[in-house]
Amino acid sequence: MPNFKNPSSPADGYRGRFAPSPTGPLHAGSLVAALGSWLDARKNQGQWILRIEDLDTPRCISGADQEIMRQLLACGLSWDEEPTWQSKHQERYKKALERLNELQTTYPCTCSRQSIASALEARGVITDRNQEMVYPGTCRPQEIPSYGNQNTPSTEVAWRLALPPDLTLHFQDLALGKQSQNLNREVGDFVLRRRDGIFTYQLAVVVDDAEQGITHIVRGADLLNNTARQIHLQDVLGYSTPNYLHLPLVLDEYGEKLSKQTLASAIHTENAQQALQELRKAAEHLGLRDLPDGKDTSIAEWLLAATQAWNRKIISS
Repeated sequence: MPNFKNPSSPADGYRGRFAPSPTGPLHAGSLVAALGSWLDARKNQGQWILRIEDLDTPRCISGADQEIMRQLLACGLSWDEEPTWQSKHQERYKKALERLNELQTTYPCTCSRQSIASALEARGVITDRNQEMVYPGTCRPQEIPSYGNQNTPSTEVAWRLALPPDLTLHFQDLALGKQSQNLNREVGDFVLRRRDGIFTYQLAVVVDDAEQGITHIVRGADLLNNTARQIHLQDVLGYSTPNYLHLPLVLDEYGEKLSKQTLASAIHTENAQQALQELRKAAEHLGLRDLPDGKDTSIAEWLLAATQAWNRKIISS
């Protein structure tokens, strides 16, 4: 468990969030992310927002959002504002993409995953199965024209963000310390809207965090690799950059990230005893020690003790 770094200034106006995708119920890994973000918000006497990230409709499961909310409430993790759903905010993502078009930072792309893989292979670059392919710039024009909103195709092409040359982003993670990534070498021009018309996570999360005034993002370390491109998008769109804190992942017996794709089991929250046991396992993974373990401990009492333990961990690091 990495040590947390104390923020350089108090978190006045702290607004955090938990943003699950409704592709299934919460599992042990997603509860770790929910608990860590909730504790950080409560420790800072801030707001904790629930956002359902349901843009990738082919992967979403009907009713999963309601089950996630039931599980969170069963664990005592209540939110401070009405939950939001990304699917209801298509217009804000469209306007952001139009703004990027006006800034001449985007271009249409017709490449398939196979054509990208073939282009990379022709250059002697073989991408591992679980590794992201670096876009080779096949569709990128030498000069990015201004397409104009009325000329932006709605379907059949993806839209990519054109990166400036040799773009290296540096940022401070409150858990992992100094981080840097060269987006050209490690990512390439990345997609903002897919060929099927679905806006990507990268664009939607940046727009939503800005719209909701999110100041602190506490999430799993699997999303660390996304942070530099999100910071770059924030810079281009003129948004403020939140503080970031990435939590350790829960791994399965094969050393793979615990996820719905690897058939991770749902947490058990049918009664208070089960929910408290799941919370204790999540807290242990977060490195929180000496929490109440008596049978008569209520979830509210346990969460108060966990918040105090989180505060001690932050201050002592």
